[in-house]
Amino acid sequence: MNELFYAVALTLIPKVGPVTARNLLSYTGSAEGVFRSSRKTLNKIPGIGPQISNYILSSDALNLAEAELRHMERHGIQAVFCLDPAYPARLKHFPDSPLVLFYKGNADLNPANSVAIIGTRKPSPHGLAFCEELIFGLPAYAPTIISGMAYGIDICAHRAALRMGFPTIGILAHGLEHLYPAAHKAIANRMIEEGGLLTEYPFSTLPEKEHFPLRNRIVAALCDALVVVETGVEGGSMITVQFANDYNKDVFAVPGRPRDPHAAGCNLLIKTNRAGLLENAQDLIDALNWEQQHQKKSIQQQLFVELSAEEKKLVDLLRQTEEASMDLLSAQSAMAPSQLAAILLDLEFKGVVKSLPGKRFALISA
Repeated sequence: MNELFYAVALTLIPKVGPVTARNLLSYTGSAEGVFRSSRKTLNKIPGIGPQISNYILSSDALNLAEAELRHMERHGIQAVFCLDPAYPARLKHFPDSPLVLFYKGNADLNPANSVAIIGTRKPSPHGLAFCEELIFGLPAYAPTIISGMAYGIDICAHRAALRMGFPTIGILAHGLEHLYPAAHKAIANRMIEEGGLLTEYPFSTLPEKEHFPLRNRIVAALCDALVVVETGVEGGSMITVQFANDYNKDVFAVPGRPRDPHAAGCNLLIKTNRAGLLENAQDLIDALNWEQQHQKKSIQQQLFVELSAEEKKLVDLLRQTEEASMDLLSAQSAMAPSQLAAILLDLEFKGVVKSLPGKRFALISA
């Protein structure tokens, strides 16, 4: 059995959440090591009492993991372990991040840009229109849109992302056997093709009430910025904002008229400095510095296109190492030293390469 199998089994042990699971890993060295440990070893681990030890030492979790892996294979579900490079980097360093994520889709879980858009389940026409306008205003940046598949602002954000051709990922509060609400099944199927569905819960887990607030921490962690379109002063959106503030994420709220119940939560967030004021897509672009990043990337791409085949070859070689000597570059490129020296000089003039002491060369950092 591989490490992923034991990691899935670890998530299926009652009373073992993400923090306890990581504690077990740190003491035993691996997920497999947890199940190979003796009762004496397990009982010495802080927070692991006889009840959890008994369950680990039984075969119940391993049997459940075998069934879980069969479900995954049958339904095209990926399990992403926290040590897997595909695991979301934005999420993994938080102590309450899931040990394993269950994913169905093709969107990159580590996109260049990501925005979570959330709000009330009963939005006003103005709120729905703003949600669409916000997403429609970001075509040059194609961010991954994160939300929770709920009625109202959530599903509006997913739909608008699909219309724009942006990847969009729905964070679920249940296993992938179910979809809540079921009315969004058609959208969910499209998202699997053009985005994805992500959850920390095993396949058959039902959408229990207590799962939804926990789900919101993943929404908050996966984004570069969290945007609240409309919300009351209580509810899931406010919980997500608290997670985002705790995670030091950029949080924005759309202002509304005083005494408008749809805007009460957003206005409160702005007034109490828990969110910045957002009036349009450009506000988001400016706050996240996307335009300058986009321009820099465009310049770099244009410059690379303008390089000759020999220049591109040297740039590719230098990308594989921090720096390289003339002799090494000559050997790897099969270029004569005189030809190599001329090309490197041209790359220096173009601002791509810098020379270092000892006839060594390196790329200039963008």
